[in-house]
Amino acid sequence: MKQSHIKLISGFVLSGLFLFTSCHSTREAGQANYEIIKIEGTRICMDSTWDANSNVQAEAILKPYKEKVDKMMYEVIGVSEMTMDKERPESLLSNLVAEVLRLSAECVLKQPADIGVMNMGGLRNILPAGNITVDAVYEILPFENSLCILTMKGSEIKNLLSVIASLHGEGLSGARIEMTKDGKLLNATVQGKPIEEDKNYTVATIDYLADGNDGLTPFLQADKRECPDGATLRGLFLEYVEQQTSMGKKITSKLDGRITIVPDTVQK
Repeated sequence: MKQSHIKLISGFVLSGLFLFTSCHSTREAGQANYEIIKIEGTRICMDSTWDANSNVQAEAILKPYKEKVDKMMYEVIGVSEMTMDKERPESLLSNLVAEVLRLSAECVLKQPADIGVMNMGGLRNILPAGNITVDAVYEILPFENSLCILTMKGSEIKNLLSVIASLHGEGLSGARIEMTKDGKLLNATVQGKPIEEDKNYTVATIDYLADGNDGLTPFLQADKRECPDGATLRGLFLEYVEQQTSMGKKITSKLDGRITIVPDTVQK
């Protein structure tokens, strides 16, 4: 028996052929037993050379839908004052997205959250300087992540910021941390003040991180969790850009030392 598998990974097609020597079906158990004797695979680059063999009939069927999608996706909704990339310990893009999350908590809290947290891994492209299109936002934020607002004690906030330091930085807004070059937290503040261990703080993040993923397990110790329906991060970012544009503002960000690596000489 032969079974063919094709999988698309990062712009490449991996084509594999599995060869089986036996297929014994056990009706009572509803199972089939296979023995793999050989696995073969090739790597095929998906580039413009494939465009020469386009399916004219399929293109004709898709054309009216493509035109509608293109009109929506390539709509200009704002202007970025600068090119924004992601980089640890802090970056223009990660700072901006964390800020958008923090401000978006107002829909639940009636005010911004104390802290905003976004993982670097959730940012998949840069934001170029100049016109911002819907398509560009989809490329930056392709996942269906949604806003979650967590209420946490100061003691857990310290643990959270310690983990962020150990990861050498994530998108952060509303808090500042000082850390060693090997990821040890030295000092942290929230809204410019020392963290009070028994005080409740609000943190705006995405559901993926609120579930403790990417090593941010302190989120699992939150006393309260609210995830408003329909509040996708991508949608919130689009709204932010449109709101800023309606006020005649360009989209901007800054590096302000919110995550600082303290040199060894200063620590001593």
